[in-house]
Amino acid sequence: MAEDTKAWFVYILEVSDGSYYTGISTDLQRRLKQHKSGRGGAKYFRGREPLQVLYSEQYQCRSAASRREYQLKKLSHLEKKLLIEKNSSE
Repeated sequence: MAEDTKAWFVYILEVSDGSYYTGISTDLQRRLKQHKSGRGGAKYFRGREPLQVLYSEQYQCRSAASRREYQLKKLSHLEKKLLIEKNSSE
């Protein structure tokens, strides 16, 4: 599959310290495994454990996913929690 035809996902992970981590990937399960293994995952998880994917959105290109990731990263913890809760009730 060509790079520009892959689906990109923006995701929010629940973290062991109660925080949320936001990122993008073409494969959510692979990325979660990378974060959990400590190899290829984000430095954010040094001393923290990623628990589960709480929220995700799908985009057709990396640039759109990156723009949305930036928007989500600017949200407060409470705003992210409300977004996750709203999505889980739909």
